[in-house]
Amino acid sequence: MGDKIRKLKKIRLHREGTDTLVWGFIVIAAVALLLWRLDAKLWFWLFMAIFGTLYAIVVNFFRCPVRYFPLEDTEGIVVAPADGKVVVIEEVEETEYFNDRRLMISIFMSPFNVHANWFPVDGQVKSVKHQNGNFHKAWLPKASEENERADVLITTPDGVDVLCRQIAGAMARRIVTYAKEGEDCYIDEHLGFIKLGSRVDVYLPLGSEVLVKMGQKTVGDQTVIAKLARPRN
Repeated sequence: MGDKIRKLKKIRLHREGTDTLVWGFIVIAAVALLLWRLDAKLWFWLFMAIFGTLYAIVVNFFRCPVRYFPLEDTEGIVVAPADGKVVVIEEVEETEYFNDRRLMISIFMSPFNVHANWFPVDGQVKSVKHQNGNFHKAWLPKASEENERADVLITTPDGVDVLCRQIAGAMARRIVTYAKEGEDCYIDEHLGFIKLGSRVDVYLPLGSEVLVKMGQKTVGDQTVIAKLARPRN
C-alpha cells in the first residue's frame, strides 16, 4: 500500500463545531452587551453564569485533541475508534455484509466524551453506506440494527474485512462520515464525527483476541481493543 501517509488534522476544536460555536458566541455576546447597557447588572450576571456554563460545555464537546498512535507497527492491531466505555463484547450474526458470525465490540460515547471518530485499522475503504432509522438510546442492543447509522467497511492489508458502524443515539441527530470508498485509510486519521451521545460498533472476525473488558474506558486512537485473527489460506 506504499508509504504510510498520515493525514492528521491538527486542530484543537473540531471543524464540525465551528458554526455552532461562532454563532453561539455572537448571540451570547449580543445579549450580554444589551443587558449591560440597560444597567441590568443582576440579569447580566445571571445570564452569563447560565449561558457561559452552557457554552463551556459545548466547547468541551467539540474539543478534538491531536493524537498519535504510539506504535509504529500496526499490523493486526485494532484501536478504539472513539472515546467512551465498552458496553458490548459478544459474538453476533451479521447478515448485511458478512452473512456469518462476527465478534462485535461496542463503545458508548456520553455527551462529555470527545466525539471525533478514528479509523480502527489500517487498510482501504471498501464501502461507505448511510442508513436512516430510529433514535433509540445508544447503549440498547437494538440500536445497532434499528438506529440511524453509517457503515464503513475496511479491508486491511492482510485481506481482513472490518466493519466500523457509527450509530446515532437518542440525543445524537447527525452523523458525519469522512471515509470515501476506494481510499486508503490509516490509524490516526479521522473517520468521522457524531454529535452528542452515541455509539460506535466494530465487527471483527471470530478468533480475534479481545484486549478490553466490559465497562472499560477507551481513548480513541490510543486504546488497543483487539488483535485480528489471521485470515485463513
